[in-house]
Amino acid sequence: MTDAARTDRRPRADAARNRAAILEAARTALTSGGDDPSLEAIARAAGVGIGTLYRNFATREELLAAVYASELEAVLATMEPLLASRPADEALREFMRNYSGFIATKRGLAESVRAGALRSAAASADTRRRVNEVVDAALVAGADQGVLQPGLQADDVTAGMIGVFLTTAQSEDPEQAERLLDLLVRGLRTGE
Repeated sequence: MTDAARTDRRPRADAARNRAAILEAARTALTSGGDDPSLEAIARAAGVGIGTLYRNFATREELLAAVYASELEAVLATMEPLLASRPADEALREFMRNYSGFIATKRGLAESVRAGALRSAAASADTRRRVNEVVDAALVAGADQGVLQPGLQADDVTAGMIGVFLTTAQSEDPEQAERLLDLLVRGLRTGE
């Protein structure tokens, strides 16, 4: 069998389950705020041996990148059903709430691993471009629905979200980010 034929195959069901279990155990361990977990502890929590972990993720950084990418994919995937079920301005605001949860996970990851590894994971996931695409879908839908101003730039909205998250990261007020995101969306609406 050629290498190309091997890479085109889907993983066996048990291999896919093992990978998913490792990712979930790693996400939980890396965002729990406790001690920096060892790969052995992550493997145990996933119910697999360390060899299985290493077959899936050769390095700690590779595991981190996979956790980051998985979390990012999950939050980005929320926009489509939100747009299908509510007006675009409300969908965008709910997406921001979901993205805020992702940022909290990312902060937990950053506390558990070297910041350089997290920057590498974010860069390889092409985060800003992908977030802009999702935000743009809401902006276009909102302009079409007449609930968001036409001509808004997705990167401006994304920069506003990031600014909220950065300025409230150390806030004593856990609701401050939510209030600021409400203000941001209010400023995007028509007639506000």
